[in-house]
Amino acid sequence: MQIDPHHTSLVAIGDSFTEGMSDLLPDGSYRGWADVLAERLATRAPGFRYANLAVRGKLIGQIAEEQAPMAAALGADVVTLVGGLNDTLRPKCDMGRVRGLLEHAVETLAPACKQLVLMRSPGRQGPVLERFRPRMEELFHYVDELADRHGAVVVDLYGSTALGDQRMWDVDRLHLTAEGHRRVAEAVWQTLGHEEVDDWRTPLPPAARAAWAARRASDLRFARQHLGPWIGRRLTGRSSGDGRVGAHVDPGTGRAFWVTPNDPAAPGPVQTWRRVEPDTA
Repeated sequence: MQIDPHHTSLVAIGDSFTEGMSDLLPDGSYRGWADVLAERLATRAPGFRYANLAVRGKLIGQIAEEQAPMAAALGADVVTLVGGLNDTLRPKCDMGRVRGLLEHAVETLAPACKQLVLMRSPGRQGPVLERFRPRMEELFHYVDELADRHGAVVVDLYGSTALGDQRMWDVDRLHLTAEGHRRVAEAVWQTLGHEEVDDWRTPLPPAARAAWAARRASDLRFARQHLGPWIGRRLTGRSSGDGRVGAHVDPGTGRAFWVTPNDPAAPGPVQTWRRVEPDTA
């Protein structure tokens, strides 16, 4: 498929992966790969517009029913959709329903944008996630099928050795570090047809193995601070995103809006961009 690398607008939808956790900024907001990608695309297109509608903890049903229609209404050049992984990590998961909802989201978005981008999320190691690997791989196989049917492109991060390195993941072991997000942005950038800035697949330098006692202490902190609460939310049906809206969704009206650089010649961080209403863009 031939891809036009000239893009004037981007909408990103999904869960915490696209919201940007754990690429934390000093003001408490998150940057993340979608913001990094938007900042880079803005250097190529004066008047570039961006909207990130992703919210941590969202399931594919919420993404399909709440975020996808908002994204479609904006009529962006590029829409990125990453979702369904939270569903696969639930104690009970109806994969047929997940596939159907993902297909519904793709059918909503594909006709409404010039290029739909799907993703096979990075693989991680560990006994907790190993239990859910068959579901994850079933989801990613269906992502490939949907892309073939609807003319989407797929950013394949699942087999990346570099992104599987534990140093690319925050202490919660569920969300990428700033370096991990930067590499994902580079992968999407290249998939959209832009020239390579660097090789996002390059492994990190070898690291000295921590002592056994240090590893066990780290495991205990992780279990107490992150794994326990994460399991508790899934058992009770709660989500870390309850009551939240996307970064570029007005909490009062529930409507999505664009942001655009104040200075097209020097876009700077997305967090400094100005708001633009869809009907006045």
